[in-house]
Amino acid sequence: MVFEILKDRILKDGKCFDGGVLKVDRFINHQMDPYLMKQISIEFIRRFADLKVNKIVTVEASGIAPAVMLGYQMELPVVFAKKQQPSTMSDMYVAEATSFTKKCDYTMVISKEFLTKEDHVLFIDDFLAYGSTGKGAIDLCRQAGATIEGMGFIIEKAFQNGRQILEQAGAARIESLAIIESLEGGQIRFAR
Repeated sequence: MVFEILKDRILKDGKCFDGGVLKVDRFINHQMDPYLMKQISIEFIRRFADLKVNKIVTVEASGIAPAVMLGYQMELPVVFAKKQQPSTMSDMYVAEATSFTKKCDYTMVISKEFLTKEDHVLFIDDFLAYGSTGKGAIDLCRQAGATIEGMGFIIEKAFQNGRQILEQAGAARIESLAIIESLEGGQIRFAR
């Protein structure tokens, strides 16, 4: 079961820092474990099997690896929102978000060419913390007239209430593979 594999890996290689920060750069968002990413994508396919989606959306940079692996497995295109407007992009959707770990605001952009009202989107990201990035993705999809069918996260920090923020923003379905209840005292405690 992916939850047990992911839980064991988080406990073995994850590091806690003050302020509710969990560092998983040994296997998810700096150095990546392709085998684990494959297992994660298979679990997302299982969890979202009942949805009709035609596109996967994520945000650079940490969401790209799980989204691409999922896109490969599902044979779907993957679009990632950029955190800075390229000089070659002029016709785009724009949303604002805040990075919890980098402690800064940023602008998310997706070209209008790659997100349209015909799209039924599965949003994938590495973390669900305060929900800012996911809320930005919902905003981008709304601007395009696209429908977010589901949102999948590798790790959810339940104590930071991002799920509630996304539900209030209109997310119909949220699936997280590992839900962390607390990081107090440097101890990782899972909700399940």
